[in-house]
Amino acid sequence: MVFAKVAVPVPLGQAFTYSVPQEWASRVVPGARVLCDFGRRQVLGVVLELSEQAPNIAPEKLKPLRAVVDSEPVLPTSLLDFLVQLAHYYLAPIGEVMRLALPTVARGDLEKLKAQGVGNTESIKSVGKLVQFAVANTAAIEQARNVEKGRLKGAILDELNKLVDAGALPISQLEISRSVAKKLVDQGLIQLERRSAAEPKAMPSTPLEEAPLPTEAQRAALAEILETMQAGTAATFLLHGVTGSGKTEIYLNATARCLEMGRSAIVLVPEIALTPQLVQRFKSRLGDQIAVLHSGLSPRERRLMWQKLRDGTLRVAVGARSALFAPVENLALICVDEEHDSSFKQEDGVQYSARDMALLRAHRSNAVCLLGSATPSLQSEALRRAGKIRYLSLPLRARAGSALPKVEIVDLRRFGPGPTGDRLITLPLFRALEQVLERKQQAILFLNRRGFAPSLVCEACGEIVQCPNCAVALTVHTRPRERMVCHYCDFSSPVPKQCSACKSARLSQEGVGTEAVESSLVTAFPHAQVGRLDRDVAAGTKSEPVLARMRRGEIDILVGTQMVTKGHDLPRVTLVGVLNADAALSLPDYQAAERTFQLLVQVAGRAGRGEDPGRVLVQTHNPDHPAVRFALKHDVAGFMEHELAERRQLHYPPYARLALVRLDATDRSLAERAAHQLAEIARKVGTELEVLGPTAAPLARLRGRYRFRFLLRAQERAPVRKAAHAVLKAPLDRRVRLSVDIDPLNML
Repeated sequence: MVFAKVAVPVPLGQAFTYSVPQEWASRVVPGARVLCDFGRRQVLGVVLELSEQAPNIAPEKLKPLRAVVDSEPVLPTSLLDFLVQLAHYYLAPIGEVMRLALPTVARGDLEKLKAQGVGNTESIKSVGKLVQFAVANTAAIEQARNVEKGRLKGAILDELNKLVDAGALPISQLEISRSVAKKLVDQGLIQLERRSAAEPKAMPSTPLEEAPLPTEAQRAALAEILETMQAGTAATFLLHGVTGSGKTEIYLNATARCLEMGRSAIVLVPEIALTPQLVQRFKSRLGDQIAVLHSGLSPRERRLMWQKLRDGTLRVAVGARSALFAPVENLALICVDEEHDSSFKQEDGVQYSARDMALLRAHRSNAVCLLGSATPSLQSEALRRAGKIRYLSLPLRARAGSALPKVEIVDLRRFGPGPTGDRLITLPLFRALEQVLERKQQAILFLNRRGFAPSLVCEACGEIVQCPNCAVALTVHTRPRERMVCHYCDFSSPVPKQCSACKSARLSQEGVGTEAVESSLVTAFPHAQVGRLDRDVAAGTKSEPVLARMRRGEIDILVGTQMVTKGHDLPRVTLVGVLNADAALSLPDYQAAERTFQLLVQVAGRAGRGEDPGRVLVQTHNPDHPAVRFALKHDVAGFMEHELAERRQLHYPPYARLALVRLDATDRSLAERAAHQLAEIARKVGTELEVLGPTAAPLARLRGRYRFRFLLRAQERAPVRKAAHAVLKAPLDRRVRLSVDIDPLNML
């Protein structure tokens, strides 16, 4: 008899064994999906391995498989083995890990199950309905765009620009009413069609562009990468290139070589917002053989891309962290752009780092892993110094004569508000904006706080209006209507008229967000076009229309959060203003200085990428802080030397191994008591381990649950893993939630 070890999609840290009916013995293979009984329901699991040896389980407890979904493995052997190892490293439930790599079940799979006489499949959802698409009439929109008055208004024009950039979009993705859509149809600007969400009307093939001549540094870096790929040996490279040095050209050339060799590639970017422009670059050079994978796709779109990668129709996957699980075979290259970015870490569910796991998948596939950044992470720098990864440098910008921008400090202790009255738009920044507008150039202003004001405070008693679910202040928003919003749980309420504690009507807004800065700029520069890029106006892929307007010159000043700092190539931007460099430094996190330095250097790199020189103004109360001082000179090496010495002294990564244990419950005392009990269990593991805490988390209450945590720290990985295992196996009150984050990045 044959037995199958199956990973089922439940949050349990083990696989389960089932017997394989004799008639299916030849069809059940590792990597294939099967239907299994689990408790009172039926679930789809993935076969991990087969054995003819009977497991140590009572025969009456061993259940048979109910159905076989796939006649061939949906997960290639190399990917299946990689997922098993990922689950082991992060102490994650194997069934939850398998879900990262599998598409949603489609209607065809259900038909297969019905054909096998399986009736109880209600829990397996089908996707596949037709949806209404808007298709752009590009010529008509262009003509209407050029009419000066009366034809199109700002918000509608923005949506049409978005549609022109995409060609066709589900009508639900456009922020227009049905009546407006009907008017646009009547005017011949768009047409409406019902079609499968996974198969939009084929867009015209992107015209292929010739590769520019590489610089000397690019040529040298490519030679090392291509030689290693040709040899078919696993290797990791750290590609350190200043902003604008042409790192993407390295990715393009290396990927092109992959395809010539008949092999596959994966290209990862930290944010969905960066995916469209990178895909466009790749298509313009490599043609229409690119699959796009990210969380913004519909289930059918994702399944279609997944299937084309699995059958080899497409051999290049581009996307955010989930693209790491693309089902490609014969993998030769994984590129991780902006490898330092914390967005590569999944913060809920399976808490994996796509950057770290890219190294593992490349190693298991005898592929090259290419980590690219203008501000490499300290972890990557430590690996380089240890000789575990190879170093490649692009020290100059690729465009001839294009120098790194001049960075200047605006000391907020000496400068107050400028003519606008907004304390974050100082006189030096105001004058710099005037000069940019006079020269018909563009500016980017970075402030990592969205909304109008970060908090509302009672002047009489000092009470701050807080979220009822989270231990944070509510943020004041004024658009599309005035309201108070929690940026953690999305709670929303009207702005109060009086203090809930003392009933005073003297409520004042404290601090400034991107919405307030945008409003001040619109008033101060009435003839300028001011845009905003943050999660309130352009979450995920919705940022592309805003960036497209920047590229077309329709925005003069762009205000935004971290979304404006990453990877955008906007040649007309000559001024970057960092409105408050101190915000990130105040976080209770040992990585605060590193993240601030990276942010400053990255956002500064948006300036001066064209023919005109760039200028950067950094506003700060702490001009002598090392993160600010080194960013002022674009001195990556100097900052790394300083920060690595600090980390070594304080015994933090990369000179220590960490795991963060988090507990939460609706009852505060219950969560606190469980945290102390588990911390004591961890302390008994051995003397090589430090247990720091437990304490209340910096965000002590989130979504109605009280949060406690403690940190496991050791010189080597083994003691941390041993303690984490002990914590996970300990009995725990069911009302308490527990998670163990290996190599944590978010310390809040």
